[in-house]
Amino acid sequence: MRILFLFMAKLKSYYGLCNLKGDCNMKNKELLDFDDLHKGKKVLDPTVKQLYQVIENSYDGIYITDGDANTIFLNKSYEKITGMKRSDMIGKNMRYLVENKYLSQSGTLLVLESGKNATVEQKFKTGKTVLVSSSPIFNDKGEITMVVTNVRNVTELYELKEQMKKNMELTQKYYSQLEGMRQQLLRFSDIIAKDEKMLNTLEMARKVAKVDTTVLLLGETGVGKEKIGKYIHKNSSRSNRSFIKIDCGSIPCNLIESELFGYEKGAFTGANKGGKIGLFELAEGGSIFLDEVGELPLDMQVKLLRVLQEGEIKKVGGTDTIKIDVRVIAATNRNLKEMVEKKTFREDLYYRLNVVPITILPLRERKDDVEPLISHFMCVFNKKYDFNKIITTAAVDSLKKYKWPGNVRELKNIIERVIIMSSGDKILRSDLPIKEVWDSDVSGSNMWNENLTLKEAVENLEESIIESSLEKHGNVRDAAKELGINASTLVRKRKRYKNKHVLQK
Repeated sequence: MRILFLFMAKLKSYYGLCNLKGDCNMKNKELLDFDDLHKGKKVLDPTVKQLYQVIENSYDGIYITDGDANTIFLNKSYEKITGMKRSDMIGKNMRYLVENKYLSQSGTLLVLESGKNATVEQKFKTGKTVLVSSSPIFNDKGEITMVVTNVRNVTELYELKEQMKKNMELTQKYYSQLEGMRQQLLRFSDIIAKDEKMLNTLEMARKVAKVDTTVLLLGETGVGKEKIGKYIHKNSSRSNRSFIKIDCGSIPCNLIESELFGYEKGAFTGANKGGKIGLFELAEGGSIFLDEVGELPLDMQVKLLRVLQEGEIKKVGGTDTIKIDVRVIAATNRNLKEMVEKKTFREDLYYRLNVVPITILPLRERKDDVEPLISHFMCVFNKKYDFNKIITTAAVDSLKKYKWPGNVRELKNIIERVIIMSSGDKILRSDLPIKEVWDSDVSGSNMWNENLTLKEAVENLEESIIESSLEKHGNVRDAAKELGINASTLVRKRKRYKNKHVLQK
């Protein structure tokens, strides 16, 4: 500190003090020549000279005033950062500089008023913006003899902040557009989808809907193949015409042809006198949905192939062909490729149907859809049965752990069942069907398997009991009372189990 005082004293010896107007009574009639000082033309004490070199070459801007706010020193970094010249600042009082708009405000003046450190943002007439931190230097009497200010350039920081703001606004814009596209994607259907994989499937369906081609929907029973089929139809140019569904597996083999293509009067014993229009004719201009197309017998596969290739049908008992304009959307839960290899499905028909295949993943592979589907079915069945029930978080968590072999259809059935059968306004985990869900919940949480130690299995059971009690009572105090432990112990145990799951992930 003594060296700093000495350095400042040497500098002040070159000029007198300034008045509040910024006028200086210079002894040498000119300001200190810093270039001469830097080059060693001015004689200074070696220690003082070293200190000068340290300050002068500091990366931060350094600005020093005396105890009356007169500027006595600033380094070259200050000039570079602020764009102000030494000749504009040296010898001038800080009050004068503020009043004459050299800078917006002064950390030095705040320090002289409060006697404490001050940090402020300064804007200079050069357009630069800086952050300054000013600190007082006291003498032995507790008087402020100097104020030292460190200056850092924040112009780039503000520019970066502004750019980040623009980027965030742009990101938000893109997010809104994306969300709008997703909403548009779902506008014409009652498909509930949140999982990214399912949204990608819907996007594929939307694209293919615009092209009048055959589509093959693949997936397990209950995944929603018919829903996707309707979605394709509703988003196509045929949306104002019929959508006819045919369950190929439920029609007796001897009736399939007459159901699909119709028959002429007197075609067979028991036929209507006036004949019958087939489902393909009824679907004229629209779409026909062939569900479980893999169940068609081989002889009907040949006739379906002719429909796809020639765009025409022939009624049972008829001799004339009838031109039709129908889009075919086929669906199956079977592996048609394996059936082709086993000669139970025609190869030529397979390739004719498989123009655009769309695979709909099972519910167990799109877990993010489970919760929105639960919410949807809760609303549907509450309205249907005039209930106002809610489902607890613990119950939802159990449903999310279940494997759903029956997919969306099974989930729908379970929600309908628990809404009807549950006694209270809340659907608890204990209200869920034991066979379908609880067993899955136990295995999903690894309550017991051969890879667990006894301690791990006991911990899993303890966690399950704690969560069940919390769900039942809705608060820690009553749950702890029921379990015979204090509340802090319950909270601690629950936190430990949750942290364990986080680490496992």
